[in-house]
Amino acid sequence: MSKVQLTDLVLRDAHQSLFATRMVTADMLPACEKLDKVGYFALEAWGGATFDSCIRFLNEDPWERLKTLKKALPHTKIMMLLRGQNLLGYRHYADDVVAKFVETAARDGVDVFRIFDAVNDPRNFKAATEAAKKTGKHIQAAISYAVTPFHTIEKYAELAKQYAAIGADSIAIKDMSGLLKPYVAYDLVKAIKKVTDLPIEIHSHATTGMSVASLTKAAEAGAEILDTVISSLAMGTSHSPTETMVEIFKGTEYDTGLDTGLLLEIAAYFRDVRRNYKKFESSFLGADTRILVSQVPGGMLSNMESQLKEQGASDKIDEVLKEIAVVQKDAGYPPLVTPTSQIVGTQAVFNVLFGRYNRLSGEFQDLLAGKYGACPAPKNHEVVKKALEALKLDKEITHRPADDIPPEYSKLEEEAKKLLGGSRVSVEDVLTLAMFPKVAPGFFKKRAEGPVVFKPEPELPAAASTQAGTGQAARYSVNVNGAAYDVVVAPAGTVAVAAAAPAGAAAPPAGAAAAAPAGGATVNAPVAGTVLKHTVAEGSQVNSGDTVVIIESMKMELEIKAAGPGKVHFLVSPGAAVTAGQPLAELG
Repeated sequence: MSKVQLTDLVLRDAHQSLFATRMVTADMLPACEKLDKVGYFALEAWGGATFDSCIRFLNEDPWERLKTLKKALPHTKIMMLLRGQNLLGYRHYADDVVAKFVETAARDGVDVFRIFDAVNDPRNFKAATEAAKKTGKHIQAAISYAVTPFHTIEKYAELAKQYAAIGADSIAIKDMSGLLKPYVAYDLVKAIKKVTDLPIEIHSHATTGMSVASLTKAAEAGAEILDTVISSLAMGTSHSPTETMVEIFKGTEYDTGLDTGLLLEIAAYFRDVRRNYKKFESSFLGADTRILVSQVPGGMLSNMESQLKEQGASDKIDEVLKEIAVVQKDAGYPPLVTPTSQIVGTQAVFNVLFGRYNRLSGEFQDLLAGKYGACPAPKNHEVVKKALEALKLDKEITHRPADDIPPEYSKLEEEAKKLLGGSRVSVEDVLTLAMFPKVAPGFFKKRAEGPVVFKPEPELPAAASTQAGTGQAARYSVNVNGAAYDVVVAPAGTVAVAAAAPAGAAAPPAGAAAAAPAGGATVNAPVAGTVLKHTVAEGSQVNSGDTVVIIESMKMELEIKAAGPGKVHFLVSPGAAVTAGQPLAELG
């Protein structure tokens, strides 16, 4: 065995970071035969945001993806990224659901469970680690890396010692934002090696331009495994190129023994595949050193760009990046990794759009109240007070949050049977519903249609930009909320939609055209999103400040309140997509 092994992230974190987790399984399979021959430590192929993206955007069953990839990669371990007690969702689950999820994932194809907790609370590893131990699979406990006054090498080493004690087979340093500096990486690996002899794997995004040097120094310090990505999906918000690291170590004591020629063939394949996803590409393709301050993870950057475009606030990105640092400090310096990255990032957007802490997402309230575990540092007392008042709690939670969650798998199973209309339901479908109860029902209805298909968009001819001025119609491809449309602009400026998107593409927002009826005050959507539920019945009398609608925006829940008294008449139904400023209800 070579002294340094590599885990390639091409099937998961690469496309999550570069083009919003949109790669479909059909684009992965042709490369699997060659990927299986390389000799990686593992291929990271599941978990993270892939589960969410599969059912939300791709109309693809994530469990079938896992099973299919396992068959296509018989000689290579499949790694998944698991968020501890959060699993793959945005809340903590009961221990019985965690156990069932891990057991099912192991059966369907996961060989290495990389388990992490967003706030590095060892208590949140307990259920997932115990369940993984029973499967006999490899358990890798990951330390979420951040650079704050409360994150020191000594504290990280102590965390590694605690993770070893709870049963980890290896330790990962999860540097999701590219903040790990080369010489710090060297010292950190050395410090961990003093407290445990477990293998160490380094995961460091290329966002700030330091990752190649950091991986090199980590290997010199004794790290046995490094995360890389095949070159055609590397760098930018992704990771260091696999071929680059192979060549750096070639002929040294750290030689990986991997075949660069084979890797170049794989790179050529994914170079072509990447063209299919051009419309989802992040604009952060170089080294973005603003991240040294904002600490935003690579995958979050591409998603945040998309979310700000949806809100009509693309010009606010720099302001939001600065605000993230403020929100992170006020929340007790949680490392910015899913779900805390999304929680802190969305709150930063709300602060920029509505004023600092004038609107708190439900998840941000939960983070401040301790429902996600213990954050590393003291929080802003005034913001915590506001969150506790909204949640009607007297004080922050200090025990293991999952202790408050009774067993829930049986209840979820009954809900799945009712939803799917049968006396029997697969464990996988129950768990899909558990992870994303608002998204799964729609996915189950459309699942039989099969996954969406992405193809390269035709290049616009150079002459197209001048066609309108020469008396000819100009044709453009326009993307609206994930759906592609061919638009023709006639010489006189008339616009016509020539062709709708192919089957499987997202439709324009339902309810987007709804207008407020004449008369009466309205309750408007402050941001674009999806209506989750009405919190009062149609025709109910409400007072100023009462919550009348809850919408989901940027994957977070936001309460929409009445600005005055009146009887509620709803203008949009649950499940409808709404735009910023759109009337949701009228108060008569």
